[in-house]
Amino acid sequence: MKISEYVGHDAVGLAELVAKGEVTSADLEEVAREAAEAVNPRINAVVETWPSDDDPVPGGAPLAGVPFLIKDIGVTMAGRRMELGSRLAAGHVAAADSALMRRFRRAGLVTFGRTATPEMAYSTTTEPVLYGETRNPWDPALSAGGSSGGAGAAVAAGVVPLAHATDAAGSIRIPAACNGLFGLKPSRGRVSWGPDFDEMFNGLAVHGGISRTVRDSAVLLDQIRGTEPGDPYAAPEPSRPYAEEVTRDPGPLRIGVLAQAWGGRRTAAPVAEALSRTVRLLASLGHRVTESEIELGVTWEELLLASARQWTANLAASIDGLAAATGRPVDSSTLEPPVLASYHYGRSVGGTELVDALALRNRLSRRLAQHFTTYDILLTPTLPELPLPLGTHAEGAAELDGLGWLRRLFDMAPFNAVFNVAGVPAMSVPGPAEPATGLPIGMQFAAEYGREDQLFRLAGQLEQASPWAHLTPAVWAGDGAPRA
Repeated sequence: MKISEYVGHDAVGLAELVAKGEVTSADLEEVAREAAEAVNPRINAVVETWPSDDDPVPGGAPLAGVPFLIKDIGVTMAGRRMELGSRLAAGHVAAADSALMRRFRRAGLVTFGRTATPEMAYSTTTEPVLYGETRNPWDPALSAGGSSGGAGAAVAAGVVPLAHATDAAGSIRIPAACNGLFGLKPSRGRVSWGPDFDEMFNGLAVHGGISRTVRDSAVLLDQIRGTEPGDPYAAPEPSRPYAEEVTRDPGPLRIGVLAQAWGGRRTAAPVAEALSRTVRLLASLGHRVTESEIELGVTWEELLLASARQWTANLAASIDGLAAATGRPVDSSTLEPPVLASYHYGRSVGGTELVDALALRNRLSRRLAQHFTTYDILLTPTLPELPLPLGTHAEGAAELDGLGWLRRLFDMAPFNAVFNVAGVPAMSVPGPAEPATGLPIGMQFAAEYGREDQLFRLAGQLEQASPWAHLTPAVWAGDGAPRA
């Protein structure tokens, strides 16, 4: 198979070719490696590749033989490095597969490498000191987003059709928006973090994927959803596979629209126009779309302070554990300035302050849930502006403390973290591109807790009404393929 043929299929399509005997798993892995070699020097999305396991691909598995990449955090693969994008963890080799890795294997995915993440996944751009900046395939001078920026750039450039990603404050949705892709953050408790990571960031973080097509993400979630013994959260089981929801009519939905972010950050004109065009498309599809005021029950400053305490306390504990395991110091030789400042901030958080932060999380969750009695879906831009130039996040970062760094991240991505706090599912869907540059713009949709089914139905409808998978960036593995 040629690269130009390979990039014309999504993951489900490639698995169907394997099932029919038209191509082998080894063939696909070889061409995926060729695709990585062709584009990665220009985007730096993949930090390591390795020979895949010799284990046979499970017969009948829905994604049998599909090349796959895991993020450099949150999932362990026996005998392979997981470094969290950090010098503190450099060279760390996992002793065993995590539960999620075992599920990837059962799905038939052929994991041959890992993608870049910012240090400790603690940024909305992917520019770690350890491996360098990941560049956006649409314009390599721009950020690919974060923290799953490597996954987003690799999928957008055609290395793989689908990649693992995580999301604690937008880290699936932000790279999806920056790279013109689909990304869904599942409900809290939908996918287990066990056994090593417990309730990551007190339940803020979730596992998922980034893909070019909606059905790929749906099939992936079908394969990885579910709990492990002792998990602290458990989302309700869906009534049918998510893969079936993608082609089901969502029916007329009540959609509330929030055009301007809670923290006062103004939405840039190109994004506002893309939102308006999305609203018109939704109305033409029969949905009732109205402007909304989504009250959170807390002030933005209260949310920032509580989030800083919750985030940094968890971060500090993780860093202490890594330092003990590696024997390395926690200082500027192992951590970047924003992460080191956040570590010190987290070490100062008191127990009652953390309890108060969790109480605010619960108060916001209950208030947001009330809005889903009025609306089926909430719609916002995924980001308030177009992808930013590389280096933007770092400007003056060395002078910020832990609260200041989180304030910067929330200011750059103000629409996302609220849905992590509430634990509800949310997705970024490619919207109308910026006309002057062709840069992608994402639209974010959120649903009631446990209602990923509703999001997949709506995403499938939007994908049919306004397709995006045929649009490709400037850095694209498929020779001779159309350009956006």
